[in-house]
Amino acid sequence: RVYKPGRIGIMTRSGSLTNEVTSMVVSSGFGVSTLVGIGGDPVPGTRFVEMLPMYEADEDTDAVVIIGELGGTMEEEVAEAINSRIFTKPLVAFLGGVTAPPGKKMGHAGAISTGGKGTVKGKIEALRSAGAYIAERPRLVGTCLQEIVQEKQKK
Repeated sequence: RVYKPGRIGIMTRSGSLTNEVTSMVVSSGFGVSTLVGIGGDPVPGTRFVEMLPMYEADEDTDAVVIIGELGGTMEEEVAEAINSRIFTKPLVAFLGGVTAPPGKKMGHAGAISTGGKGTVKGKIEALRSAGAYIAERPRLVGTCLQEIVQEKQKK
């Protein structure tokens, strides 16, 4: 019930949020083309930005959802890729950790903010300014995808 085939790519740093967000995508009438779990470790084997060209080239993916979190710079790198036109498809982002106290070290290995980057607020600002849709709650990811479809139909 959580997963079904479709045309939405998903990349995630959060294993626990993957099922929740994907279920919201599916309950909104969409399905998943490809799901990649990056994880939240401080030294990842793959980064979101490295996957974007594959989603960009995939004719079976119409839009991408990223599930981000506190710490690291992966989400800011996605914003830079959108600004540089490396990635041009619609992108929806949900970021966990919005209510985390500033400057507090969280339990997850990758949840470290340094050098003015890595805060959820900063990631949201960077992604929003690049033109990404921001879902404030997991249930709003599907709503954002529906907005994308409606905007595409207007064109």
